[in-house]
Amino acid sequence: MGAPAGTLSLVEDLNRLYRARPACWEADYEAAGFRWVDCSDHEQSVLSFLRARADGSGPLLVVLNLTPVPRPAYRLGVPAGGRWQEILNTDAARYGGGNQGNLGGVEAREVASHGHPWSLELTLPPLAVCVFAPAA
Repeated sequence: MGAPAGTLSLVEDLNRLYRARPACWEADYEAAGFRWVDCSDHEQSVLSFLRARADGSGPLLVVLNLTPVPRPAYRLGVPAGGRWQEILNTDAARYGGGNQGNLGGVEAREVASHGHPWSLELTLPPLAVCVFAPAA
C-alpha cells in the first residue's frame, strides 16, 4: 500500500525546500545556524526557531503548532523587517490539510518580541508546521 498523495507531495516539497535553502543545512554544527525564538510556550504548545546560514544570512522561521487548536494573531519575533513569505505550510490543501494559514506571507512590524526588533503576527493552523523566509 502506497502513501497518500498529500504525504508524497509534502515529502517532495520538504526535499525541495532543503535543497534550495542553505539555512536548512549549511550551519548544522555551528551556533549561528540555530536559535530558539520561543521554546517555552507550553500553554499553547507552540515551538518556534530560526535557522540561518553560517554568516547569519538567509534566515528561516520555523513554527510548530502542536495542538488541534488554530492560533490566530500569534506574535513571534524576527530579526528583519519587510515581508516574510510563507514558504511551507503543512496544513495546505495539497497535503490534505484544512488550508489555514497566512495567505502566502505577512509583513513584519516594528514591534519588539522575543529579543528581536521586528515581529510577525501569524495565523498558526492546527497540528501544522509553517516555514517563513524574508522576501527577496
